[in-house]
Amino acid sequence: MEFKILARNGEARRGVIKTAHSTIETPVFMPVGTAGAVKSLDREDLLQLGAEIILGNTYHLYLRPGDKIIAQLGGLHNFTAYPKSFLTDSGGFQAFSLGENVKFTEDGILFRSHIDGSPHFFTPEKVIDIQYNLNSDIMMVLDDLIPLPNTRERIALSVDRTTRWAERSLRHHLNRGGKNALFAIVQGGIDPEFRKRSAEGLTGIEIEGVTFDGFAIGGLSVGEESREMYRTISFTTPLLPEEKPRYLMGVGRPEDLVEGVYRGVDMFDCIMPTRNARNGYLFTSTGVVRIKNRKYRLMEEPIEKGCSCYTCQRYSLAYLHHLYRAKELTYYRLATLHNLHHYLRLMEEMRSAISTGKLEEWRREFYRKLGKPVPPVEV
Repeated sequence: MEFKILARNGEARRGVIKTAHSTIETPVFMPVGTAGAVKSLDREDLLQLGAEIILGNTYHLYLRPGDKIIAQLGGLHNFTAYPKSFLTDSGGFQAFSLGENVKFTEDGILFRSHIDGSPHFFTPEKVIDIQYNLNSDIMMVLDDLIPLPNTRERIALSVDRTTRWAERSLRHHLNRGGKNALFAIVQGGIDPEFRKRSAEGLTGIEIEGVTFDGFAIGGLSVGEESREMYRTISFTTPLLPEEKPRYLMGVGRPEDLVEGVYRGVDMFDCIMPTRNARNGYLFTSTGVVRIKNRKYRLMEEPIEKGCSCYTCQRYSLAYLHHLYRAKELTYYRLATLHNLHHYLRLMEEMRSAISTGKLEEWRREFYRKLGKPVPPVEV
């Protein structure tokens, strides 16, 4: 993997990531294809949207159909017929989400499958092996993710354990040949002291002259307020290597993408555009359309005037309202296409604004259209 910064505007960066399968312009939003598919879309939809990278999940693909099966079928690219890049999450968030069905130990994470209750044990090394079977372009280390708020003792344990697991992951990655890219994950809650401790620990890991290919900011959007999340991003990004990609995991709303880019983040993923689409929430530059509302039943306009997505170019709010109320499966595809198009065009506009040095003006106009105040920049 190669990463190059092409332009800067304040803390924001425009760059390009090159993998074996695609050239990815950053800042980038990665659609989530948890089980190897973005829900309701196929590869042609994704290619038409211009998605150069999607996210798959180690936990889910390990359980079903199984990473060894995927390896036998040629890895994720051949298995899914999606020719562009894959990033695979390590499964730490899914284990965290299992609640009482998970136990964290120094060796790894013991959990029970949400499918059949069978027991499984993820170690840092096993997670790397699974991702090598998947043959994803960018792999994530296993981390110790915790909910917020939490005790200082538990946050400290999470930070130190995540660092130890990251070193084990990098060592095993090199033993496997070091072919694919590997990112570490900064933890530490919303406490600057712990974020610094985590970032310094991870950026200080070097084995045989090799360091991590990129760094993620994890453990946010798990219960904290937006202003706390933004403050944490502002504090954390300068602690990470300038020459490597910065990835904010599992975030979020369009406003969160804007504030993340403004603070120096290069990569994002979140289920929000796809899940919200299926649940009847459609994103526009002036706010959210709740398609189930009766006021749309006679509206011949598209979701958003001027939108160039497949759905807005062909279908009315009235038709989408009907499809949603009738629970027609066609609705899910059309709504998902629109929401992902909205997110991907948002990133495209920010890349352009960074290149022209006008991100500040663009950001203020973004919030003016939404009718919301511009968030203060807190450090």
